Amino acid sequence: MNRTLIITGFLFAFALVSQTFTPLTAQSSRDRSQAVEARRALAIARTQQRNARLRAERLEAEMTRAEEASSSARQKAAALAARVQQAEASVSIAEAELAMIERERKGLARDLARRSEPAAELTAALETFSRRPLVLAALQPGSLQDVVHTRAILGSTLPEVQRQTTALRVDIQRTKSLATERAQMLAAREKAQATLALQQKDLLALAEQERVLAEQAAGGIARERRRAFELAQESRNLDSLLRRLESDSENAAVDAATSSELATSDRSIYLMPVTGPLVSRFGEKTGSGARRQGISIAPRRQAQVVAPAGGRVAFAGDYDGYGRVVILDHSKGWTSLLTGLGSLAVTTGQDVSAGSPIGLASSSRPEITFELRRRGKAVDPLRYAR
Repeated sequence: MNRTLIITGFLFAFALVSQTFTPLTAQSSRDRSQAVEARRALAIARTQQRNARLRAERLEAEMTRAEEASSSARQKAAALAARVQQAEASVSIAEAELAMIERERKGLARDLARRSEPAAELTAALETFSRRPLVLAALQPGSLQDVVHTRAILGSTLPEVQRQTTALRVDIQRTKSLATERAQMLAAREKAQATLALQQKDLLALAEQERVLAEQAAGGIARERRRAFELAQESRNLDSLLRRLESDSENAAVDAATSSELATSDRSIYLMPVTGPLVSRFGEKTGSGARRQGISIAPRRQAQVVAPAGGRVAFAGDYDGYGRVVILDHSKGWTSLLTGLGSLAVTTGQDVSAGSPIGLASSSRPEITFELRRRGKAVDPLRYAR
């Protein structure tokens, strides 16, 4: 009878241990959702890194062929801005990889803690019991048939527990591998951050030179700036300012050389102004029920923002409720609006090329909104962006 109770106790303990060996794939819905989001962020960052690299290579090749010094300078700034965005994406990739490693590492740690103790206790008990000499067991109350029955049960139970402990050892080894991967990824992030800081410094100096040159240009730019400031003061909202600037653009005579230069860019293709995941799309309803006129992107803090296409800066400055704003006139009825910038690298009246640096995202909860308009009508930027 005592032996039967012991067997029952062992079997009950084994059942408890078996329940603790829940596979890592049986995660909570929250864990699965976080894992999917991390993989999505990683895929986005890798795509943006590749696009920025290809754009930088193309611009660097074009820069060597540029005949005019002003065009070459703009191409150089645009190429360097692309390299900055490439470095930003590299940092984001490293951070996404680190997040995935850390999530797996913590999950393994929790699982190992939950499984190790009961498995160790049961294994020790089973091994101790199985080593007891048969002759001693036969002297205890109970028949020899009970002893044989007990050994048979133990013989089938112990291998299963050993299999489970083997799985534990595999997970322990995976934990060690994750620690190595984490150290490597930390080093990769540090290297990417150093590259980013250096390129940002170079670009800041180059952008400042561009701005100073624009300030020293013909007096027409000063008149454009005054006119844009007056319109901003008079306009009731940003939509009103856009309409008035578009009206001015249609009525103004465009310099022939500038028109020829700007016409070389493809009006149907626009760059994404900043790297980062989309947080809202064109046409989605806002909290007030209105439809969104553009898209919003959540970049890194102080991420590089670039011109989506070549054109002239119709407005650059603060606008109540929108942070720092840049409105670009791309000619032929196309205009773009970028809001939420933390700092500006352009001035009203300045010419820019596709990919030229126009400013940085905010250092606090950055979000860049990108609107694209065709003859005053908002269109979905994603239909035209690459």
